[in-house]
Amino acid sequence: MKKLVLIGLLLGGAASAKDLVQVKLQLKWFPQAQFAGFFVAKEKGYFEAEGLDVQFLPIGDQSPIQTVVTGTADFGTTWITDLLTARQNGLPVVHIAQIFQKSGFTLVALKSSGINKPADFKGKRIGVWPSGNEYPAVALLKKYKMTSSLDSSVARPDVQAVTYPFDPSIVFPDKVDLVSAMTYNEVDQIVGLGYSMDKIRVFKASDYGINLLEDLMFSSERVLNNPNFKNSGMSGKEIAAKLVKASLKGWDYAVKNQKEAVSIVLPLCGNTCKGSGTRADARAHQTWQMAEVAKLYNAGPTLKGNAGLLDAKTYASNVKLLRDLGILKSAPPASAVDYSIWEMATGKKAK
Repeated sequence: MKKLVLIGLLLGGAASAKDLVQVKLQLKWFPQAQFAGFFVAKEKGYFEAEGLDVQFLPIGDQSPIQTVVTGTADFGTTWITDLLTARQNGLPVVHIAQIFQKSGFTLVALKSSGINKPADFKGKRIGVWPSGNEYPAVALLKKYKMTSSLDSSVARPDVQAVTYPFDPSIVFPDKVDLVSAMTYNEVDQIVGLGYSMDKIRVFKASDYGINLLEDLMFSSERVLNNPNFKNSGMSGKEIAAKLVKASLKGWDYAVKNQKEAVSIVLPLCGNTCKGSGTRADARAHQTWQMAEVAKLYNAGPTLKGNAGLLDAKTYASNVKLLRDLGILKSAPPASAVDYSIWEMATGKKAK
């Protein structure tokens, strides 16, 4: 990280470090290609060109919501479910840009298990993640009218959920029949455990209408409503727009120059570069990851020239799904999403 900051200060020339506004961006997970666009924006000087000195705060397997709400971070990345449940609980977080336009959540089974379609999940054990990350699996089960042991009110659930801490090698395939896996991470880790793609069946939640959006950018009402962010002379919304503008430029470059983006990520991800049980070296895993996150970025509004825009219909369907699951008790307030930040960043009107 220190190397990245140094490079960032050397780029751009004109502005000195003391002229830049310090911004702390909390990432949802450890440094990896999942966040390549942000790292590229730093490396290429896109943040500095906007007058920002952006510091990344990797948080591991915790939610970034708390660090943003408490002021440890100014902005963060998280999933739509995390954001909306936090908002329901009274935490004043605000969606400002949607990076991934398609869900990368999957459930993976061995082909030899005989699980060929969602209806076959009944009676099986499914590995899920904690802290709200289980919701896509729950949604998929509910769509096929199945209950799980995650619901304590159900005496005889159709599916037994096994919570595990993000490393599929801990439970798959001995302790579960299906395991949660992101297309860009755990799927490749499963391949690395010796189960090649021709031996596994990958059920992508989005293929079954469960497209709960993931990596987004957010902040707090406190930050956005600040008329003089860190004595910069600019409002929190102006800073947010600059951050989003540079981030989207970084993502666009990363997706179009994936090999270079991976080379930028590798010095930053340390022991997490390779993942657990991956099939080859760190570069191979991050190359896989970059290719897969590019697919999640290059979908929906991005394909129409509106990268970073939260599609209103997709958002509405996400809210409906979460309400149907009982995760949201009511529709979130309009203030949970601030489209003006994206409009300021892009010079376009949200449609």
